[in-house]
Amino acid sequence: MTAAPADAARARATPAPPPAEGRLLREAVRRGRGPAALVLAATALGAAAAVTLPLALGRAVDLLIARADAGSWVLLCTALIATEVATDALVARTGGRTGAATTAWLRRRALAGFLAAPPAATTGTGLPTRLTANALDAGTAPVAAATAAAAGLAPLGGLAGLFLVDPWAGAAFVCGVPLLLLILRALLRDGRAALTTYQEEQGRMARLLTGALSGAATIAAAGTVRAEERRVLAPLAGMRAAGERTWRVQGRAAGLSGALMPLLVAAVLAVGGVRLVAGHLTPGDLLALSRYAVLAAGAGALAGALNGWVRAKAGTARVETVTALPPTPHGTRDLPPHGDGTLALHGVHVTRDGVPLLDSVTLTLPGGTTTALVGPSGSGKSLLAAVAGRLTDPDQGTVLLDGTDLRTLSADALRHAVAYAFERPALFGTTIADAVACGPLPEPDLRRALRRAAADTFTDRLPHGPRTPLPEAPLSGGELQRLGLARAFTRPTRLLILDDATSSLDTVTAHLVARALTDTPGTRLTITHRLTTAAQSDQVVWLDGGRIRGTGPHSVLWRNPAYRAVFGAGAGAGGDAGAGADTVTDTGARRRSDVRTDVTGDVRTELPTDMRTDLHTGIRTDPRVDTGTGAAE
Repeated sequence: MTAAPADAARARATPAPPPAEGRLLREAVRRGRGPAALVLAATALGAAAAVTLPLALGRAVDLLIARADAGSWVLLCTALIATEVATDALVARTGGRTGAATTAWLRRRALAGFLAAPPAATTGTGLPTRLTANALDAGTAPVAAATAAAAGLAPLGGLAGLFLVDPWAGAAFVCGVPLLLLILRALLRDGRAALTTYQEEQGRMARLLTGALSGAATIAAAGTVRAEERRVLAPLAGMRAAGERTWRVQGRAAGLSGALMPLLVAAVLAVGGVRLVAGHLTPGDLLALSRYAVLAAGAGALAGALNGWVRAKAGTARVETVTALPPTPHGTRDLPPHGDGTLALHGVHVTRDGVPLLDSVTLTLPGGTTTALVGPSGSGKSLLAAVAGRLTDPDQGTVLLDGTDLRTLSADALRHAVAYAFERPALFGTTIADAVACGPLPEPDLRRALRRAAADTFTDRLPHGPRTPLPEAPLSGGELQRLGLARAFTRPTRLLILDDATSSLDTVTAHLVARALTDTPGTRLTITHRLTTAAQSDQVVWLDGGRIRGTGPHSVLWRNPAYRAVFGAGAGAGGDAGAGADTVTDTGARRRSDVRTDVTGDVRTELPTDMRTDLHTGIRTDPRVDTGTGAAE
């Protein structure tokens, strides 16, 4: 069965162009438009109260000097002050709640975009920094936009009040406004560039630190702690330069505006004093002028509001690099209901940075069989496994599962049909059971999956069994791999792909898992460096340099010295692959291989409850010890 032409054409359609720059910022502001409107209204109300207050104070002072009744004006002043306090509190509360909600939305959006994109497209995105510091800055965008829009109301009202009380005093203040506008323009132009550079360097250092932490044991064992410190801290110089530039721009703007504003206020008061002596103003008018001059001088606060908007824009731009990742396109088809899991790759070609990593790979995995994928490091095994389960798409060629192009399958159909287990599985959730189940799973099915992966031998000994919290369950490399295998066993699939998923298992446990795999329905593709795994597979695919160098039974491929070299066997290891092969050790002594490679023979073993016997060496091992890692299970 082949894919319908319409479905194939739709699946191969050119991806939509990335969204225009700034789209995420507009969406964030639009999502928070309700609270932002409330902030804008509250800020405007507070500004109106602040602009009205000087007139009311001036009138009350004049009445009190004249010994007239000023009670109503005093009450008005009290109400205006209370309004300012209330609106400030409302803005702070609404701003905090809106910022938290917008930040959470941005983080979910970025994580969804990251997970929906092909893995190859997410390399080097610096997701942790974008989800933390950058998303936090971006989350302020709705309130920052409202605050920046309303930040000029009080200063403009103060300037209008100056002209209303005395035009000469207003004119004295206006003389310094052009210089203030130049200061704000420089802040917008230079501040964003410096802040963007700082965030980029911050993200670079976060990526380096994450990598160093994941390899902490290797760094300690190699004694390269100092070298790693220098490598991780290398971006610090760029961060320092960008940070100093940011603070220099902001400091210069704050310093100049801070020096300019008092001078303007002093000029207004000087003009007002002269006008008071001349009899053109009352003491209340002079008080009103002083208050309006302070409000108009608050134009310097525009720098803070605009800086908040600049930080929000820069943070949103950083988060947008993740949300704008092109998602993996999916079709709408389901697999045929009674397929056996036959996988076919036709002319698969993958190129990265101009280098062909997979070259004209054509391959068929018959349904219900086990195929071992072997080859030297860098031969393209993991990439081929990723293409086989559509973790990435080939640049050329098709991948068919039961005759259906994987690109035409719906996302649910694809992920239910294909299961993966990896060399270093990541565990998510609160408990071991959560990490294995990845969703609702009946207890019997969970226990069965753990048993098939030989993971029940250590999970049952944990304080709360499989319900033990992950932080309370330190795991060896072999135990971690067994949990990854158990996760792959939780549901029936047509294709099970093991990407070196048994490399840390001891010999006995690997045999138990191999036996469980044989009983697993569907088709199995396993990347392996184990000779026993290749020998027990129905067929072996030998990959070298991105090309298939050989396909067939292990016993046939074993006759090729180059194939034997993949497993570290010398040219003299050319004996009967079905009965165990002679190999030459580093000291030149000839020994009999302890690996049986007869893929057709039955392997029988007796496994006592307390001890297990290696099938060919006769070595008895305690199943409670992970001999692959040296750690007790």
